[in-house]
Amino acid sequence: MKARLGIAPIAWWNDDLPELSDDVSLDECLRQAREAGFTGMETGRRFPMDPADLKPVLDKHGMSVCGGWFSGLLLDGDLEKEKERIAAQMTLFKAVGAPCIVYGETAGTIQGDRSAPLATKRRLSEDEIKAYGRKMTAFAEWCAGQGMPISYHHHMAAVIETEAELDLLMKHSGQALPLLYDAGHMAFAGGDVLRVIDKHHARISHVHTKDIRAAVVDGLDRSRESFLDAVVKGAFTVPGDGSLDFEAIVKRLASHGYEGWFVVEAEQDPVKSPPLQMAQTGHKELLRVMAAAGYSVEN
Repeated sequence: MKARLGIAPIAWWNDDLPELSDDVSLDECLRQAREAGFTGMETGRRFPMDPADLKPVLDKHGMSVCGGWFSGLLLDGDLEKEKERIAAQMTLFKAVGAPCIVYGETAGTIQGDRSAPLATKRRLSEDEIKAYGRKMTAFAEWCAGQGMPISYHHHMAAVIETEAELDLLMKHSGQALPLLYDAGHMAFAGGDVLRVIDKHHARISHVHTKDIRAAVVDGLDRSRESFLDAVVKGAFTVPGDGSLDFEAIVKRLASHGYEGWFVVEAEQDPVKSPPLQMAQTGHKELLRVMAAAGYSVEN
C-alpha cells in the first residue's frame, strides 16, 4: 500500500490566533517542511491564490499541495452561494493538482471564539443533521463533478464534533460525501479513534495525523475554557510527541485499505514547540508507523 506524507502550515502560522505564529515566509515554511522530509503542504493564509505565483515556490522546494481548509457555511446557507464561495479555491486546487479541499463547517462554530467555552458549542437534533446531510451530499456531488472533491472535517467546537454527531452525519449523508479522519479531534471530543475508523473507513479519503497531550485535554474546564484556550495550553502536538498510539491508528487504516495522504496538522505555540523540530519529530514517527503498517511512502 502507498502513502504520502504532508504537513499543514498551522504549525508555523495560526489563522485563528495570529499571536501563535512564527514570523516566516511561505518560502521558508516550505523549505523547513521539505527539510523535515515532507513532500506535501496544505494551504494557509500566506499562500497566493494564483497558480502562476504558487507553482514556482512549490517547485523550488519539491512540494505539492496536499489539501487545504475551506470555511464552509452550508449548514445555514444556500447551496448556490457555497458554489460561488468555493470557486476560486477550486480553480487553484485543480491547477496545482491537489487531492481535495478540506471542508470545515464554520456556520455556528465557536472554534475561533476565545470567549466561548467548549461546552457552549452548537448542538443539532437528528432531524437537523438529516437535513444538513442532504445538503452536504448535494454539495459534495457537485464539487466532485467539477473535478475537485471535498473531504469533510469533523472538528472540535463545530457542529459535527463528537463520535455520535459524526455517526449521524454519515448515516444521513450519501457515499458521495467523503470524510477527513482526524484522530486528534476525535480523541479530544471523547470518541474512540479506532472504532470511528472501523465504522466509517469506506468514506475516509484524507487523514490528519494530529496528536493530543492527554494531560492537557483532561485538565480542561470545558464549562469555562474555549477551543483556543486549549490550543494555547498545548492540547495538540505532532505524532511522537503526544498521547495517541499512531501505530495502532495507522495499522487500523491499513487494515481497511486506506491509501493516500497522511497530513500532520498540529497547531501549537511555535516558541515553545519550534515548527521545524516538531515537523522532524512528526515525520520520524510517521515513517516508523508506516513501516510497521506495511505502507510504502512515496516521495
